[in-house]
Amino acid sequence: MKYLALPDDTPHRLPFYLAMEEYAARNLDEDECFFMWQVEPTVIFGRNQLIENEVNLDYCRAHGIRTYRRKSGGGCVYADRDNIMFSYVVRADNVNFTFDRYLRMVAFVLRKLGVPAEASGRNDILVDGRKVSGNAFYHVPGKSIVHGTMLFDTDMEHLVRAITPSNEKLVSKGIESVRQRVVNLSEYLDIDIEAFKRFVREQLCDGEIRLTEADVAAIRSIEQEYLTDDFIYGNNPRYTLVRRGTVPGAGQLEVRLELKNGEVKKLNILGDYFLVGDLDDGLIRPLTGLPFTRDAFRTKLAELSPESVIRGLDAGQFLHILFQDE
Repeated sequence: MKYLALPDDTPHRLPFYLAMEEYAARNLDEDECFFMWQVEPTVIFGRNQLIENEVNLDYCRAHGIRTYRRKSGGGCVYADRDNIMFSYVVRADNVNFTFDRYLRMVAFVLRKLGVPAEASGRNDILVDGRKVSGNAFYHVPGKSIVHGTMLFDTDMEHLVRAITPSNEKLVSKGIESVRQRVVNLSEYLDIDIEAFKRFVREQLCDGEIRLTEADVAAIRSIEQEYLTDDFIYGNNPRYTLVRRGTVPGAGQLEVRLELKNGEVKKLNILGDYFLVGDLDDGLIRPLTGLPFTRDAFRTKLAELSPESVIRGLDAGQFLHILFQDE
């Protein structure tokens, strides 16, 4: 696997690195590449999340914490200079297999440093049962992109207060609860963050691809999409009905429906879930226009395959969220 290096050490905003992943996936003829990066305090929320539900915007503004959306699914995370972001781009279409392989690969590297790490849950790497890394993925034609956090000595107070999760999530219980469930690698290692980065690179990579200034210019062009208000904040029209639920293995879902005369006119599915297929073609369009009844949705969902769109979601679970056992 090759390490993807920039021409110089100029720091960039988080969207630049997301654009760098996308550029590598779409333009580099490499089977596998990897790079690490760090940013000033930033909150990154998932593709299908509503910013008002996930981010404490007042706290972020008061403390100079930036907020950006990414194209992968999953939940909201906080990053700063004492957290390392990992990016992995691979020639593969099976994102589930790629994601699991990546988690095992990173956990193995941590164990070589004597850290008792293991891949766990939907997207985490745990150390002694505490989360040290959260990860997400998405797919472009022919390539899979996996990226994630690696908490090294992250500011836990910012991590807690910058994010506003629902009551079901652990962070809502406060900083002390988070300290019991989340851990920095610095508690386990005697080396500094730069030495850690060198070790990871040596373990995972056997060569380097150094990008040119022309590559950087192309990356900056892609970055512009990530900086638009439309991408960050999205179009969030009012809906007449909202259904929420948590599905083990899939995550939290919030289904918003606009109903008229008992028929679904608009439908949106928000949450921290992971997409493995096309949400619009696989679920939203086929369900739009249906009568909002359990029978109509059960019949249509039998023709569809929710689990091929949202990882871990089956038709019965989706029906339960929509109709709440009516």
